[in-house]
Amino acid sequence: MRILAIGDIHGCSTAFDTLLSRVKLQPTDTIITLGDYVDRGPNSKGILNRLIKLHQKGQLVALRGNHELMMLAARFSRREESLWRCRGGKETLTSYSKSNQVAKLKDIPARHWHFIENVCVDWYETDTHFFVHANVHPDIPLAKQSASMLFWEKFGNPVPHISGKTMVCGHTSQKSGLPVNRGHAICIDTRVYSKGWLTCLDVTSGKIWQANQAGRVRTAWIEQFAAYSTHVRF
Repeated sequence: MRILAIGDIHGCSTAFDTLLSRVKLQPTDTIITLGDYVDRGPNSKGILNRLIKLHQKGQLVALRGNHELMMLAARFSRREESLWRCRGGKETLTSYSKSNQVAKLKDIPARHWHFIENVCVDWYETDTHFFVHANVHPDIPLAKQSASMLFWEKFGNPVPHISGKTMVCGHTSQKSGLPVNRGHAICIDTRVYSKGWLTCLDVTSGKIWQANQAGRVRTAWIEQFAAYSTHVRF
């Protein structure tokens, strides 16, 4: 059984489909998506449909990201809706339109709201790793982390967590298109929405797959991205 972590998708369905095709998903695999499924990219609606199907098959653990939080907040405040639209929500709403016009919040189906609000979780852990969208405070247990840390804090140079487990996160997009590996902490948001790559990490073997919106794929190993590494070849 593989545990496959996937970074921020941001509505980039071509990259997502290409990635899953190359990974050759098996029935025993578990996919852990790190949040930010919506906004910026062209097909947030399609991504949520795909994730819901994976969850129904029992293969998906989906985390919330800060963009899901902004989307949820947009339902209750015109100000929050305006902020969300400016931060990628406009592209999300457009994906729900049948005429290529910007749709309205009411056009988003109930099953998508349910998935974001009730199916997605704030964090997840295994015996060796824990998974969050953004970051954690190193001296606080996962169950007591603040929302600002879990959803908004940048990656930076994190200190090892008291659990002794390796953190896998997204959120801090890497303009280089390359993952960051600090040993005790790994960031796999590789900016797919902006001519970057969508990254999948097999947390057991360390294999990396990346796909982009042009349908290109490349592979590597997480050890190649260790801190202070000066040479990476795909």
